[in-house]
Amino acid sequence: MRILVLGRTGFLGGHVVERLRALPGTRVLGGGRSADADHRIDLASADPEELAKTLASAAPDAVVNCAGAVAGDAVTLAEVNARGPAMLCAALRAAAPAARLVHLGSAAEYGPSAPGVAVTESAPTSPVGPYGATKLAGTACVTASGLDAVVLRVGNPVGPGAPAAGLPGRVAALLREAGPDPEAVLRLGDLSAYRDFVDVRDLARAVELAVRASGPLPPVLNIGGGAAVPVRELVHGLAGLAGFRGRIEESAPSSARSAQVSWQCSDITAAHDALGWRPAHTLEESLCALWEGGRAP
Repeated sequence: MRILVLGRTGFLGGHVVERLRALPGTRVLGGGRSADADHRIDLASADPEELAKTLASAAPDAVVNCAGAVAGDAVTLAEVNARGPAMLCAALRAAAPAARLVHLGSAAEYGPSAPGVAVTESAPTSPVGPYGATKLAGTACVTASGLDAVVLRVGNPVGPGAPAAGLPGRVAALLREAGPDPEAVLRLGDLSAYRDFVDVRDLARAVELAVRASGPLPPVLNIGGGAAVPVRELVHGLAGLAGFRGRIEESAPSSARSAQVSWQCSDITAAHDALGWRPAHTLEESLCALWEGGRAP
């Protein structure tokens, strides 16, 4: 089986590639902008005809799109998160229409939900800000493509290698910088929001199951931890692992999404029904892996 992974050098893509490469009888091809990519592909700027030629030469049985932007201006987000999936779907229809497409979406596509409610895939989508809106546009392109495609709508990923662009990785970096200094102060935004955290290794397993599943899959599947966790709990859990002796202040400006989306929790029943998938790692295990993974040898 030939599997083309786009965005293989990112946090999510790296774990997906590692998981897929362990499968017997599988060849994993990397697509991206770097010089060492098996196939040079930049979805944000690709020409549709050239992209179709590249995909035809790759001859994939499945394509996993982990490419995406989580930060940047609205134009950058739209180019990567919306135009990118649209271009990919158009090129796949022309060059490899039988290939299965597994696209990584985001729980940010849902927007605000009622506290205490775990949202299903049929819940209304009302994203807050350009990130969620552009991810939703990408999902719409994939689900309307007519391809054998599924969107894995991912919660808040955490685990080994989490980048500083996300809260878990940023807090871990700040804790490493603070060290054991009892006078150290971590100034963060409001930590009262609830989020659904999922271990990146569990996400990679969900991708594997989606790639290998026989028969058509539902157009969208939630991939999350299945529980709403106070962000404050995650931060203090990391601080405990770090042996942090200073104090944590919630005095920095908060993001617009944190202010407007106080609760986020995904119902993951459909993923279990379609893929036999459930998260295997607890949040504590994810935080331990994140912290230990960044320790100096």
